[in-house]
Amino acid sequence: MPFQMIYVTFGTEENAREVAKHLLEKQLISCANIFPAIQSIYIWKGEIKEDQEIVAIFKSRAGLFKEIEDAITSLHTYEVPCIVALPIEQAHEPFLKWIENSTSPVK
Repeated sequence: MPFQMIYVTFGTEENAREVAKHLLEKQLISCANIFPAIQSIYIWKGEIKEDQEIVAIFKSRAGLFKEIEDAITSLHTYEVPCIVALPIEQAHEPFLKWIENSTSPVK
């Protein structure tokens, strides 16, 4: 069964926590790691911007990505949120079993 980590940036820690709790309640993810206070430099609407952002990494099954993406975009404050799925190529087998048991079956 394929697994993934989903990297998402947020403008506030509150929004990151709100999304993480929603995904956990829906059993779409098994865990969220929230990293406060990263510095981002990026181009937005033709201008170079610098902001402090929050990063969250969500662990889940690969087959749940579309539902996770939809849930994130419905609660996210950004016009174009960064939502990137990274496949888990190798991992500790008990950890993968925990992800499987903590998330709802893929529909």
